[in-house]
Amino acid sequence: MKKKALIFGVTGQDGAHLSKFLLKKKYIIHGVKRKSSSLNTSRVDDIYKDPHNKTNFFLHYGDLSDFSSIYNLINKIQPDEIYNLAAQSHVKVSFELPEYTSDINALGSLRILESIRIVSKVKKIKFYQAGTSEMFGQTKPPQNEKSAFYPRSPYAVSKVFSHWATVNYREAYGIFACNGILFNHESSIRGETFVTKKIVDAMKKIKNGSDEKLYLGNIYSKRDWGHAEDYVEAMWKMLQNKTADDFVIATGKQYTVKEFIMLVSKKLKMKILWKGKGLKEKCYWNKKIIIEIDKNYFRPTEVESLCGNYRKAKKILGWRPKNDINSLIDKMIDNK
Repeated sequence: MKKKALIFGVTGQDGAHLSKFLLKKKYIIHGVKRKSSSLNTSRVDDIYKDPHNKTNFFLHYGDLSDFSSIYNLINKIQPDEIYNLAAQSHVKVSFELPEYTSDINALGSLRILESIRIVSKVKKIKFYQAGTSEMFGQTKPPQNEKSAFYPRSPYAVSKVFSHWATVNYREAYGIFACNGILFNHESSIRGETFVTKKIVDAMKKIKNGSDEKLYLGNIYSKRDWGHAEDYVEAMWKMLQNKTADDFVIATGKQYTVKEFIMLVSKKLKMKILWKGKGLKEKCYWNKKIIIEIDKNYFRPTEVESLCGNYRKAKKILGWRPKNDINSLIDKMIDNK
């Protein structure tokens, strides 16, 4: 009998990649998306419209702010696995919408866990909670599963709540519940407001003749960037493990935003030049300014340095990243 997976946040980058991965594993996918005036299903349209998936891929309306919709879906579908990838996931936006971010990210995961607790009397369900390296915040790298959390944004705070709620429900009720502490992971279908996608898209347009400028914040923040395709495989591996546990998923290598820009420019064969310091630092190409620093893109509290140690995932799950920073950028440029 085919396994059934219920994915919250199916229309996001990770939801789309996970759906394609699980379909190859012969799963039946039930995806949950919010009701909105726009369809916002572009990342999964190719799956949904493929006639081969008509009996294997289904979309449902649901909302993490509404317990009854969550419980009813879980009780009706009776999935084998639930992946909670839904979130208000933009760090900068979380400072502007702290209450909404907390309701969806923190209480949303709690509502799923509570639904699983009730339904588990009839059906045992495995649960994956999407964590984030942002939870580490000020903690010095390399960060692993034993590193202290020091969240520096409402987004990160909400994710710390979800992490410990998942641990608590695992210990209190025996639910097979795992936390994936995922470091930054990108792809060609990354949201347009995220820095890597902004950089790749803008520089491609500029090279092709656009007069637009790219405005960025802290280009000296250091991040550990991997490919979303690799990371969704790690999610699945966690739920296939004999025991429920928490895992850091990362590449173990870090680059500044500025270094990411330099790698993109090299791939695009654009010889760029940097001048100035601080807020006055600018990037030039063909004697014109293409990148400027804008203080509005700085966070009230910055996270300067993130780099993960994925040794535990390698040892227990047999997982390791297949893509490095160069292949990631190649795929983002080529929209693959």
